[in-house]
Amino acid sequence: MEKDKVPQDTSNLTKNNVKELLYATDENGDYTTTLSTGWEPKTIALSNSIDEINERIADAKQQVLNGEVSPIVYFMEVNKMDLTILSSYVGFWKWRVKRHFKPSVFAKLNDKTLQKYADTFEVSIEELKNSITQ
Repeated sequence: MEKDKVPQDTSNLTKNNVKELLYATDENGDYTTTLSTGWEPKTIALSNSIDEINERIADAKQQVLNGEVSPIVYFMEVNKMDLTILSSYVGFWKWRVKRHFKPSVFAKLNDKTLQKYADTFEVSIEELKNSITQ
């Protein structure tokens, strides 16, 4: 793409005047760098991804409120983690983390285990236990 044809579409995703570094060709046909505020297809894709993440967070919150899962599921979604990533952060096997998703098991976790989750999610144990239900 030629440097003068690099898209400069704006959206609500670029409200902080963030620009992306791209490679383009200059008037001599040599590669050079240039800045772009974005382009519509990328903006649409990012917006759809953010909407999906927000839906997953809302679903997880509702499941916690309904007593279907523990708050770990909610915080995992808020922090954009999956089971594998969370497992590696807290240092537990995936099957064990998945077991902690059960409200009855979560209620019996000791403070040492809860602290690992709290540290991972950058919240206190109290917030981990109660922030969703308030």
